[in-house]
Amino acid sequence: MSRVLLIEDDQAVRDGLQLALTRQGHVVQAFGTGEQGLGRLADADVVVLDLMLPGIDGFEVCRRIRSGSDLPIIMLTARSDDMDVVAGLEAGADDYVVKPVQPRVLEARIRAVLRRAAEPSKQTAQRHGGLTIDRAGLVISKGGQVVGLAPTELRLLLELSSSPGQVLSRQQLLESVWEHGYLGDSRLVDACVQRLRSKIEDDPATPVYIQTVRGFGYRFGPV
Repeated sequence: MSRVLLIEDDQAVRDGLQLALTRQGHVVQAFGTGEQGLGRLADADVVVLDLMLPGIDGFEVCRRIRSGSDLPIIMLTARSDDMDVVAGLEAGADDYVVKPVQPRVLEARIRAVLRRAAEPSKQTAQRHGGLTIDRAGLVISKGGQVVGLAPTELRLLLELSSSPGQVLSRQQLLESVWEHGYLGDSRLVDACVQRLRSKIEDDPATPVYIQTVRGFGYRFGPV
């Protein structure tokens, strides 16, 4: 049973999703503003966050959560507009769903991000230059300093680094990291790669660890 923090200003949408998720076994706290939701992060396992909120908008709420927490975040957007989606992902969201959303779709996304956050690894620590990936403890360190990663960022790094030098397509990464099936949205991958590079690369503009193979995907470069 997971604890869902739902932040949505449309009362009809909020009430409908709260009821549906409660029936599916979740404990749901629902609020209409970002300010209210930010005060209840300690009581949540996952955040479902509308982007268009009064007062503090969803983008800023997402950034504030990410500045001090690795809680999984699924954003709700009324449009699939590229600018909104990319901005939300770059702010730190792990996934997104376009409204109107079917409760079963949101439920599947919630379960997926929670699995990613909780999934253990049986492998041991690996060193790649100045980067250490402790797969058993799920701890990433660079130059001896622990690097804080959100669950999806960690899962992406573990997936890429499991086979150094091997090119993985965006679709392969969507299926293995996000559990999205046929023709998922590659923007999820690109935005997460960008956030991950900003945390583990000395110069994100010239990445050493996560390299782009144009026209194919990404690979974890041998260091």
